[in-house]
Parts: sequence; structure tokens; C-alpha cells
Amino acid sequence: MSYDLMVFEAEAAPKDHYGFLQWCAEQTKWNEGHSYDDPSVTTARLRVWFLEAIQLFPPLNGVLAERELPKDEATAADYSIGTQMIYIGFAWSKAELAYQTTLDLAAKHGVGFFDVSSADEEVWLPTGGRLMLAHQRGTTSLVKRVGKLFRRN
Repeated sequence: MSYDLMVFEAEAAPKDHYGFLQWCAEQTKWNEGHSYDDPSVTTARLRVWFLEAIQLFPPLNGVLAERELPKDEATAADYSIGTQMIYIGFAWSKAELAYQTTLDLAAKHGVGFFDVSSADEEVWLPTGGRLMLAHQRGTTSLVKRVGKLFRRN
């Protein structure tokens, strides 16, 4: 089991949590008809994010993977590169560094960030040169949820 994060083109993803999770499920069916280890298939922003991220977390597979694992093998990451997102599996021992690096680079390059491994399912979107928490599991208030249950048609 890995510590999983995702970066994505914010314009491509739904803005509500439920819609976003459905979009993620579609993205991770891996049926876009291309190799998922080639950064040339993704957007320019995601490609630049990837090229910077692999400086600290080298890819296990793909055209830019080295034959030998890095000295600290736990820094190697498994990147799955789609046209609108990059899904990354990190070693749990590197979770804190992976989270901070992925978040910082997402802000720098203007892409969204999803903490897949978080119980809160936090989704961050670029706003004004930084990332803002857009939504997460349970952000709908209890009053609104209960109201929906008892709404008359």
C-alpha cells in the first residue's frame, strides 16, 4: 500500500466534492488509450510540475526512470500520468515530505491538489497564486444534509 496524492488541471475537474470524486474514479480507470508513464501526454503545467517533482522523487517507471533505484529507495515514486492529472504513489515513510513537496509544487505551477490518502479527502485549488482548500469530505453542513432528507417535492 502506498501514500497516494494527485495533482490535476483545476479547470478539468468538477468543483463540488461528490462530482470531483466521480471525476477521479473515471480518471483512474486508466482507459485514455496511452501509456501512463509518459509525461508528453499531459498538459504543459502538469508536465512542468512532474519534471520538478522527479528531482526529489524519481520515477520508478517510464521514459525518465533510471535503471538503478536511488540511494534512498523510499524516494522513488510511482507516477501515473493522464491527460488532465498525475496520480502518485509514494512510500509511507516519505508521506510528510511527499505531501509538502506535492502541495508546494502544485501551488507554484497552478494546478489542483488532491490528498487521496487523507480520510478527509481534501481538494485544493489554485487561487491568486496559492492553493486554497476548496472542499473535503463532510463539508456540507449537517443542517443542509438534514434539510435535503426532509425536503418535499
